[in-house]
Amino acid sequence: MTDSKPNLILIGLRASGKSTLGKVLADQLGLVFVDLDDVASALLKADGAGQAIQTHGIDAFRDAEAQALKSVLTQSSQIIALGGGTPTAPGCADMLAVDPCIVVYLRALPATLRDRLRETDNTNRPALVGDNAIDEVQMLFDQRDELYCSIADTIIQTDDLTFDSALAKLVEAVEVFG
Repeated sequence: MTDSKPNLILIGLRASGKSTLGKVLADQLGLVFVDLDDVASALLKADGAGQAIQTHGIDAFRDAEAQALKSVLTQSSQIIALGGGTPTAPGCADMLAVDPCIVVYLRALPATLRDRLRETDNTNRPALVGDNAIDEVQMLFDQRDELYCSIADTIIQTDDLTFDSALAKLVEAVEVFG
């Protein structure tokens, strides 16, 4: 019998570090890493979340995210990076509340997120409203922060953390629950 562990679910806005930190943590712990954007995009036969949203629309993508989350939660001992909007998709917050998992909110303030977005390639990060992903950060933060806080088991404020410091805090969070 294998020693199964609860899934570690990373939530937060785009550029909060979910995928980057999640991949490194999964490698360190010898766990499977799942980027839910990739799973949802594959369900829609698209090359990434951006293409899926542009081709099928945001509602179809949110439905695909819910289907993808339900599917990946059938396994345990994974690190799963949710898309920024996944907790807002129909039924997803409820799935996270019921499933035995650890939800970590990688929280960064809008100014930090905008700086990070400016430093990265945003071609696969479409704006959800308006023309520019950077301009909508404040609005999305205002809409989602309370929800993220309400479903998180722990919150890691990443604004002033280096990558290594954020990773160390994430390891600490996993050990506390684990």
